[in-house]
Amino acid sequence: MDLDLYLRKITDLLAEYTPRVIAALLVLLIGLWLIKRIAVIADKAMQRRELDISLRTFLKSLVSIGLKITLIVTVAGMIGIGTASFVTILGAAGLAVGLALQGSLSNFAGGVLILIFKPYKVGDSIEAMGQSGEVKEIQIFNTILLTGEHKTVILPNGALSNGTIVNSSRHGNIRLDIQLSVDVENDLEKVKTIITSVLSQNEKVLKQPEPAVLIGKTVDKAVHINVKPFCLNADQPALTSELYEAFKKRFEKESIQPSPVKKL
Repeated sequence: MDLDLYLRKITDLLAEYTPRVIAALLVLLIGLWLIKRIAVIADKAMQRRELDISLRTFLKSLVSIGLKITLIVTVAGMIGIGTASFVTILGAAGLAVGLALQGSLSNFAGGVLILIFKPYKVGDSIEAMGQSGEVKEIQIFNTILLTGEHKTVILPNGALSNGTIVNSSRHGNIRLDIQLSVDVENDLEKVKTIITSVLSQNEKVLKQPEPAVLIGKTVDKAVHINVKPFCLNADQPALTSELYEAFKKRFEKESIQPSPVKKL
């Protein structure tokens, strides 16, 4: 009798759980196939957006792992395994890790936003957080700048993504602001003609947008002139020096009187 009872119980259990197990296995196999397809589609989408390869790899793994955990919990529930405690443990562990790595997670999220929306890219000249320089690397957690003094500056991506960024390279050119001053007795039209001539002779000065020559205030018998030519970002330091030198030589050659020196 006992043997017959055990056999009946086993038979009942098999009859009850076999369909569940078969259904769970089907869901598991189909789910794994779908997760693989989703990861491939997500990777192609990120490639079209030209995301950094390190970010693509990380996000692809993150999506795949997250979907697999969800699938495993779903399959366990189909078989009859209690999932409430399992989900609670995962949630508590995730909260603990999140609190412990709050600053790092903020920098990671900022790095993801920067790599997706691209407010700047490697090679751009930017100003941010009181620092300025050329972007050498965009890492997941930090951005590496090289300043004009060849100092390496490491900026956290979390603060960068939430702060103000001045990108001098975004449009491919930059405007110089050159300040000149001459004696008020000079012929200003002649001065403007000389300045325009110097600008037109320098190949680094862009024809479009056109440079501007603006007459400013007269202070202590000195007329201030604002010269605003456009150039490629890489030409900025050399062009500034070349123009100041060329203006000085042409003013001397054309007998343009410099602004009077204020005596102390």
